[in-house]
Amino acid sequence: MADRGRGAARGGRGAPFRGGRGGGSGPPASTEERKKREAILDLSKYVNERIRVKFTGGREVTGILKGYDQLLNLVLDEVQEEIQEPEVHVRSLGLTVLRGPTITLLSPVDGLEEIANPFMAQE
Repeated sequence: MADRGRGAARGGRGAPFRGGRGGGSGPPASTEERKKREAILDLSKYVNERIRVKFTGGREVTGILKGYDQLLNLVLDEVQEEIQEPEVHVRSLGLTVLRGPTITLLSPVDGLEEIANPFMAQE
């Protein structure tokens, strides 16, 4: 018991303890074998276009999309925040970085029109 190494004394096969989880003992897969992850959204068609973004918590902004990454972090220019409470008004924020995990809705402003709710009871 004097030898407290991680080899044969703990039931191993004499090899040093490598730690980590699961898996293969083979060589790591090459980059060719791994499929490249594709983004869920293709935002490239909205670059330099005005978009509307809604966040968790209810905030809403519009601005011109200048850049993005695979985590959905966005860079918007000419950003305006639409504040609903206590009365509706707009606050200009300029160039802004938006964190992807806080975004709940993303839509283009062009071609957006409000329609009547088809599920609301007609009076």
